[in-house]
Amino acid sequence: MEFFVQQKVLDTGVKIVFAVVEGINNHINSNEWKNTRDEKIKKLLNQYKELDVHSDPILEGFNILHDNAGIKRRKNIPASENLIKLLKKNGDLFYINQAVDIYNIISLESKLALGAHNINKTDGNVTLRFTDGTERFQPIGAAEPTTSNPNEYSYCDDANDILCRLEIRQVEKTKVDENTTDIFYIVQGNQATSDGLLIDTAQNIIDTTTKYNGGTGRIIIPKVIA
Repeated sequence: MEFFVQQKVLDTGVKIVFAVVEGINNHINSNEWKNTRDEKIKKLLNQYKELDVHSDPILEGFNILHDNAGIKRRKNIPASENLIKLLKKNGDLFYINQAVDIYNIISLESKLALGAHNINKTDGNVTLRFTDGTERFQPIGAAEPTTSNPNEYSYCDDANDILCRLEIRQVEKTKVDENTTDIFYIVQGNQATSDGLLIDTAQNIIDTTTKYNGGTGRIIIPKVIA
């Protein structure tokens, strides 16, 4: 599997690296992780208690990114902003499985847009590119696929399936469940995020996931294509 990014997407202000973690055991529910995440949730609730999204450079940076790409703000709330809103509304995050829980917490801490995908359900390579409207798109929870909207940057595999629309909606095809053993992670920022933050966050995903779920990991910088 290789990872690519279209230059036109980078020109909008997207910053992107990927992390791969293979050989995990996602049936684990570690008490150590539970205690750690409970402490992190308390700190995050306090951190975001008085949050003004539009005054935060990273969170507002995703809205600016959408502006640059011609994406309407009102209907497309950035992933990290939406996750913070869910945390504040519910006082916690809905637990899906340990690997997903780990990257969601790291997304909240970093403010970056993160996603996780089952490598063994991915066809071929992954390319972050603008859609042309022919791609299949079946977001998590949808019963049937639809065709994509054209001219949106999305993560697609070689079967022309969208794996993540913008940095907002992931899909049924590659969702991470308890039986997933090999994962690739999207680590996406914007013009307000340093390259170092992306690399540090990718490494944090690898270190935390392998600590609690096992496996081995590596960071991948995507190849730029026309």
